[in-house]
Amino acid sequence: MPRITAATNAAQRENTKRAILDSFGRLLYERGLPGLTMTHVAKTAGIGRTAVYNYFADMGELLIAYALDETERFLTELREALAGVENPIDQLAVYVRLQIEDLSRRHMPPGPAMRSVLSPEAFAKLGDHVRELQMVLAGILSAAIERGYLPENDIRELAQLVHGSLSSSADRTDEASSIEARERHIESTIRFIQMGLGARFDESGRPVRLDGTPELHLVAAS
Repeated sequence: MPRITAATNAAQRENTKRAILDSFGRLLYERGLPGLTMTHVAKTAGIGRTAVYNYFADMGELLIAYALDETERFLTELREALAGVENPIDQLAVYVRLQIEDLSRRHMPPGPAMRSVLSPEAFAKLGDHVRELQMVLAGILSAAIERGYLPENDIRELAQLVHGSLSSSADRTDEASSIEARERHIESTIRFIQMGLGARFDESGRPVRLDGTPELHLVAAS
């Protein structure tokens, strides 16, 4: 059993659970899901194998807990980063950057692999969280179209284009030879996706409406 390091039993349980999830995520990134066992997770977390079962009944339950935890963490980070970013094309840049950075530091198993170890109920629960993330992107794309920064198009198709570009870009980001090269790759991916969706920019690199007219903002009377 892990040594008691927290002030309360509840805090200790939370610390242990966190250690298990972090251990699982590190192993998932380093070696992938096939062959991964509770014993591997326990050893990496520095706790007994039986202790892991006090928190998660099997690998499927651990996988869904990790996936939900990571998705919730990313949603929180994304919403904080989007706060105060007014232009939807700039919001798209934030979304793309955070997704690339997130994908490059954790490798979730593909859908078929997830489905093979999850119950239908657990897989559906994960789908609810993923749809919540997809709704953020859909909201950004809808606002960009409504405000004239992107041409009319099917939101679902645009979102698929974005996510398809993100997956391949994250792999290439891992291969960047330096921090500067990595940043150049992220910036070029952002602009590639923005322009691929139909966005246009002025000489200063700021998003412009497609009809060339400035966007009017209503100012509340004091």
